[in-house]
Amino acid sequence: MTMEPLKNYIDAAWCAPREGQYLDNYRPRTGQVYGQIPDSGPDDIDQAVAAAMRAFPKWKATSRAERSALLLKIAAGLEQRLDAFAEAESEDQGKPLQLARHMDIPRAIDNFRFFAGAILHQEERAFATHDLAFNYTRREPIGVAGLISPWNLPLYLLTWKIAPALATGNTVVAKPSELTSVTAHLLTEVMHAAGLPPGVCNIVYGRGARAGDALVAHPDVPLLSFTGGTATAALIGQRAAPFYKKLSLELGGKNPALIFKDCDLEAALATTLRSSMLNQGEICLCTSRIFVEDELYPKFVERFVKLVQDLKVGDPREPHQFMGALVSQAHRSKVHSFVERARAEGLTVLCGGAPLSLEGDLQGGYYYQPTVVAAPHSKFEIMQQEVFGPVVTVTPFRSFEDAISQANSTRYGLAATVWTQNIHTAHRAAAALDAGQVWVNTWMLRDLRVPFGGMKDSGVGREGGVDSLDFFTEQKNICLLLTAATD
Repeated sequence: MTMEPLKNYIDAAWCAPREGQYLDNYRPRTGQVYGQIPDSGPDDIDQAVAAAMRAFPKWKATSRAERSALLLKIAAGLEQRLDAFAEAESEDQGKPLQLARHMDIPRAIDNFRFFAGAILHQEERAFATHDLAFNYTRREPIGVAGLISPWNLPLYLLTWKIAPALATGNTVVAKPSELTSVTAHLLTEVMHAAGLPPGVCNIVYGRGARAGDALVAHPDVPLLSFTGGTATAALIGQRAAPFYKKLSLELGGKNPALIFKDCDLEAALATTLRSSMLNQGEICLCTSRIFVEDELYPKFVERFVKLVQDLKVGDPREPHQFMGALVSQAHRSKVHSFVERARAEGLTVLCGGAPLSLEGDLQGGYYYQPTVVAAPHSKFEIMQQEVFGPVVTVTPFRSFEDAISQANSTRYGLAATVWTQNIHTAHRAAAALDAGQVWVNTWMLRDLRVPFGGMKDSGVGREGGVDSLDFFTEQKNICLLLTAATD
């Protein structure tokens, strides 16, 4: 089935791109074109920003209760169409349908509901100054928020940005990834049906080099939230700097798992399998480096490799399918090139390590074997660079200090997991790791109230809970003199 070409959503209307150019949209499970999206340019971004600027004064003036009610209506609309959204997300991204149904779409719904409630309970600060004055702060929306979201969790991460931006009174111009734009289009239908006023949320499709660059450099977009690659973020920083834009950059990771010999081995194996391979390894929080205490290493590796070999890879529409297709042919080639260079460096591929060809209409799909690579130390390329696929390395460590040193040896610092039954070891490791979030004896157990972001090259700033409310607003302090002036 071929879809109708998507249209940009600007000022509560669906608009063809002004230059009339479109990009082919590929279905990852088959490798076939099944639709087109606008190849938007600066004129489309200008149109969307102008609409958002017109809508901002009235949207800013709406009460928190009104904005909350609209976000709850959007959440309800998503929930009513959950199955349709899940099917679209699976088709567009390649992920298993059951994963989209049970993780991606429910979390998108939660994003709207959480921030609809958060703005009703937001507190401001007040200070008494030597009994002479009373200071209090206000948080006010900034204006047009430029939001750029990635292809791995398309709707989930798009709504992670849209929901708090709208809740705090900003208007929005969003650009989803050109590889996965279909659920963004479905979201425009839900927002439209919920009665979101014209211009409050605009979605423009296209490539980062055209639509994304125009949004980043637009002088009337004072804040930007970006989730994606570190190299792209560096360009965004350069383009945004002359305008002193407020930036939140959620970037890549090279996430370690530290598995100590006193761990609950069954739990560590099961969860590390999931943390390494879920969504084809295409999650910024996925484990990509496993460090195992040397006494446990042979037993762990033997059992872990067997579990990886038993994973089901195939048609993402089938029930209980653990892995589907990678997002694109280009990305699969990139993932495979890392494995080939690891082989050339003398590393041993314990399982997988090759593209996977299926039968029938899936023959052209972008499948890849789940892969485990044994690496004796952390200096190899595959241990330092983000692969972002179903590829994980395993490495022994001799001591606590050795584990921390190897885990911290990359330029990334997004997330880490620690497996131990010793509470002292858990606290020591969590404190010593260079990571924005550390899970102990679990993985990706998320609470929307906590801060999310990375250290080093994994990002700038934090979002989530009050941190999102802070990012999408500016603080204003008001000082009121309490004593009467004397002669």
